[in-house]
Amino acid sequence: MSAYVLGHLHPDTDSIISAIAAADLYAKRGLDVVPAAQGKPAPETAFVLERFGLTAPQIVEDVAGREVYLVDYSDLGQAPRGMDSATVMGIVDHHKLGDITTSLPLEAWIWPVGCTNTVLTNMYEFYGIEIPRSIAGGMLCAILSDTVMFKSPTSTEADRKAVEKLAAIAGVDDVMVLGMDMFRVKSAVDGASMQDLVFRDFKDFDMSGKKVGIGQLEVVDLSLLDGVKDGLKQEIARIKADGRHSVFLLLTDIMKEGSELLFVSDDPSVVEKAFGVPLSGDTVWLDGVMSRKKQVVPNFEKAFK
Repeated sequence: MSAYVLGHLHPDTDSIISAIAAADLYAKRGLDVVPAAQGKPAPETAFVLERFGLTAPQIVEDVAGREVYLVDYSDLGQAPRGMDSATVMGIVDHHKLGDITTSLPLEAWIWPVGCTNTVLTNMYEFYGIEIPRSIAGGMLCAILSDTVMFKSPTSTEADRKAVEKLAAIAGVDDVMVLGMDMFRVKSAVDGASMQDLVFRDFKDFDMSGKKVGIGQLEVVDLSLLDGVKDGLKQEIARIKADGRHSVFLLLTDIMKEGSELLFVSDDPSVVEKAFGVPLSGDTVWLDGVMSRKKQVVPNFEKAFK
């Protein structure tokens, strides 16, 4: 039975492309694996898959009794059902180490870079394995997405070097043009439900025993969300009622390089504690805040202590 190479719940482009790339790399090292995902591709990811002729991974909701390789996460809150009886064989990630534990020694590559696909680019090089042209294109897009075209504070020189290498393999002459094409697709809201928009990039966290959901929508111009903002507020309130202490939704303007934070919480003062900004209503502008991983989650973890 093949092992799953599996990204996090509500997969983004990095999660899905990481599963595809890692499965290719592991298979060429002689391992029996298949890429998998915990959900269908979001519009940006679908654009990337079609652009480079890649196939979306199979959707998996339960991994009971299976061997799994995790990509782009190591938190139980982002894992599928059945993790208590699954065997974690490896982790490739760029986030802090989560609370998933293993019964056996494992291969772990966890680097402080802007994207899991940056780590995978270096893994291909380490093992002396050539990156296929189509997969290189997908990996390139994942890095551009996760680093917000290098505007995010999570960006590192390693990410830039990986993009340069991947662009040469994929035959992409202008990565910024490609990046803007991706973000235009990512900015589209027509026809999407409020639930789909909130869950395009949404993760749950355990913060001092409280379940906290944090989502992010990245757009090229915040005005594109004016017509759906009230609906988004109603949706995060509905999601909070499903056993969460708080739900926060970042509406990130990649050109203005900041985010409007929508929130619903049992204790709204945590927003002021986290960012040092006065509150008036249920939204606040956070200038320069682009990264959930580096600028939002750590601040809230401190505020919840």
